[in-house]
This record gives sequence, structure tokens and C-alpha cells, in this order.
Amino acid sequence: QVQLVESGGGLVQAGGSLRLSCAASGRTFSNYAMGWFRQAPGKEREFAAGISNSAGITYYADSVKGRFTISRDNAKNTVYLQMNSLKPEDTAVYYCAVDRRPWSTAVATRINAYEYWGQGTQVTVSP
Repeated sequence: QVQLVESGGGLVQAGGSLRLSCAASGRTFSNYAMGWFRQAPGKEREFAAGISNSAGITYYADSVKGRFTISRDNAKNTVYLQMNSLKPEDTAVYYCAVDRRPWSTAVATRINAYEYWGQGTQVTVSP
């Protein structure tokens, strides 16, 4: 059974940093691209960052580009999201997800491109 468990969320002041982790099990995740999405209160879930299976390709939403960095450690089946220079508008529940397509070298931004999702971790940025 595929399982994704996010951790690392919390409360931080604007300008601060957090590092999210997503531990995956139940599949050879090194074969799959992975992504981080976020959902703010009253808003739709949106793409934040993605990384190809080999970590050779990363892609970011314009809203986080230059502040967030996605990485992965395939030996640990873990994906990370380093978030720096956080802003109050980054407040959201953050979810990691696994792409449906094995061996994809591209990074998808559409929600329906991802098959499995974690339960989410709350990130709150105070002014």
C-alpha cells in the first residue's frame, strides 16, 4: 500500500524558513516524479514545486520561485521542500504527491497528473 507522510510544518514569522519532508513507502519512488502542492483556506489546491524521478529537473510556481527548493533522496524515499523568506501568503496546508507516470522526466503541474497524496502538513506564516 502506497503511503506518503509529510512532516516539518509549523508556525514561523515572516522571513523565516521551514523544511518539509515527505517520506514515501509502498513503491519504488525513484521511478516517479513527485510534487508539492498547497491549499490555503478558501482556495483551490495549487502546484508549488515538482521534481523529476532522477532529480534532474525541477519546476516551481512563480509565487515560490527563488524562495523554495525541492529536492529528493531516492535512497531514503524522501522528498524535501526547503522554504525560505516565507510570507504570510505562503500559509497553507502543504501536500506531497506522486506522479501517475513511471519514468517521466517531466514535471507535471496539474493535480490530476498525481496519483497518491499525503495527508498534508500545516504551514502558518505570521506577519
